[in-house]
Amino acid sequence: MFSIGDKIVYPMHGAGTIEAIEERDMMGELCEYYILLIPQNGIRIMIPCDRAAQVGVRCVIKKSEVDGVNETLRGESTEMAKIWNRRYRDNLEKLKTGSIMYVAEVVRDLMRVDNEKRLSTGERKMLSNAKQILISELTLACGKGEDELALLIEKEVMAY
Repeated sequence: MFSIGDKIVYPMHGAGTIEAIEERDMMGELCEYYILLIPQNGIRIMIPCDRAAQVGVRCVIKKSEVDGVNETLRGESTEMAKIWNRRYRDNLEKLKTGSIMYVAEVVRDLMRVDNEKRLSTGERKMLSNAKQILISELTLACGKGEDELALLIEKEVMAY
């Protein structure tokens, strides 16, 4: 499905580049794995090739799709539960999809809630993680630096 050098997104971890495809022996059976390097934090992740689609691995968006992400960041906030743990579960489900638009929604909504009142520790960590996932993909999609993208996200979200 993917080749060495392809830029892909692994839900809940972010975007990176396939640096190798390796065969590994797993319980007596040879399996192929994508070796994904996520440049933001330098980690390498092994993804079973035959399960990539099941876990939501997809190509990084095209540069032409970045405007849609910016529109989502500027858009109206999603109606969210008042209780933090319910909000947390709803946002976690969005992040698990791997959709950049859902990730952008989570970032937008949590940043706005945090601007009005302090987020819980769990939500604060989720916001940080969602921002990193969003920035990792946008970096590969449009070639801008992480700091520049972090400022752009802040500007777009708070422009509402």
